[in-house]
Amino acid sequence: MKRTVLITGSTSGIGKAIAIAFAKLGHSIIFHGLEEDGAEIAANIAKEYSIQYLFSNANVLYPEQIETLVRQANQTFGGIDILVNNAGIQHVAPLDEFPIEKWNAILGINLTAPFLLSKLCWSWMKQNQFGRIIHIASAHGMVASEHKSAYVASKHGLLGLTKTIALEGAPYNITCNAVCPGFVHTPIIDKQLASLQEIHHMSKEEVIENVLLQKQAVKKFISAELIANAVLFLAQEQADAITGIALPVEGGWIAQ
Repeated sequence: MKRTVLITGSTSGIGKAIAIAFAKLGHSIIFHGLEEDGAEIAANIAKEYSIQYLFSNANVLYPEQIETLVRQANQTFGGIDILVNNAGIQHVAPLDEFPIEKWNAILGINLTAPFLLSKLCWSWMKQNQFGRIIHIASAHGMVASEHKSAYVASKHGLLGLTKTIALEGAPYNITCNAVCPGFVHTPIIDKQLASLQEIHHMSKEEVIENVLLQKQAVKKFISAELIANAVLFLAQEQADAITGIALPVEGGWIAQ
């Protein structure tokens, strides 16, 4: 059965790979992203796979823009069957230098936005006795690293939200799960590299090898396509008894 899928942050990185994976199966997609060429990226994917689509550049830091995004999706498609909360931001700084505005923005986008989007999709999913909510969390939802206080806090919180939604959704065939990637080479990683080079006094290559991938048993970046495959697995109708889990896709990081 063809479904309607909303993927936040779906015009680059992991989100784009997830959008392409769903598009290949013919699902209707609400693309979302803040890239200047986001509308063009969405249109090109939709054209390539002959799917119905909508594009939004809502800033999910602001609840009113989230509400507008969901309202537009509902007007176009009736409702959202599968929600993938992928959009996220990061900032790297020691605790005593961490700006409060960065803390608030990271918690807002990484945790509050998934809560509000899940809430706004809830009535449609309950009515139709079907829903799949998938959060793109992080290995940092299960372990911690220094200089990432807000990010680690937001992703730990997202796993707690995942479990609560799973319990509340169970009577209505609404599942909620999280995928916890290790390091995927995406724009969010590129933005971290300069800060980490400064903090650790290392070259870019040294940061990648000795900081980013140091904790992974598999010494390579995780592919965005692998994350997309995990999402597809959790989104399928047959995965109705898999709910409330945090699925690590992190190269053996948390095994250590």
